[in-house]
Amino acid sequence: MNETKIALRDVEMRFGDVIALHSTNLQVEAGQTTVLIGPSGCGKSTILRLIIGLLTPTSGAVEFEGVPVSQGNILALRRRMGYVIQDGGLFPHLTAAQNVTLMARHLQPPLPEDEIQAKLDELCELTYFPKDGLARYAVELSGGQRQRVSLMRALALDPDVLLLDEPLGALDPMVRASLQTELKEIFNRLGKTVLLVTHDMAEAGYIGDSIVLMREGHVLQQGTLDDLRERPADDFVSEFITAQRSLVQL
Repeated sequence: MNETKIALRDVEMRFGDVIALHSTNLQVEAGQTTVLIGPSGCGKSTILRLIIGLLTPTSGAVEFEGVPVSQGNILALRRRMGYVIQDGGLFPHLTAAQNVTLMARHLQPPLPEDEIQAKLDELCELTYFPKDGLARYAVELSGGQRQRVSLMRALALDPDVLLLDEPLGALDPMVRASLQTELKEIFNRLGKTVLLVTHDMAEAGYIGDSIVLMREGHVLQQGTLDDLRERPADDFVSEFITAQRSLVQL
């Protein structure tokens, strides 16, 4: 049985009078890929931001390996988490190589240069990123290449956990399909704990070991694609899956 890497314990998130996340309990198992899915504004990205400490819950607790996340430990915990956002979040004034190695060079003490270069070579091979693209700036890269650079940056410090917020959402279908295959292969090879946000149920079913379907700040159901499709916990679960035409043949 896998251990729980991340847990939300009765976590609620309010912005003034608006409840972005109702009291939520959620477990993310170590070494597995868990996918958060649901309509826009349902609280998926809020959960990622709570885990990495960009937001502080209004009530409840976020735990990392059983320890509550707090202002006292969040900086140390962030070094154990890689975070990828939809547009890649690359710094436009830095080259691809400079983006990837940014944190490694700013650690105190910084990593030795030969270790940084060895890691960069390893990540290029892992993500199929061409080494001749390392000297280019974000504007000179394709959408798929920018996402590869963003993923390399997230992996640069060898984190225990990867948090990915719609990493493929802005890509055209063919590039997206190719990167889905590559991401699944990378996740399987590395064996890291992954929490990924998407709107695409077919993508969730292909990449995820566990799927968490959300609506309006609530977790409706967590399980495999077959669990959600064959044993829906709510009418909305069936409606959401039916709306995803690409799942008919899965």
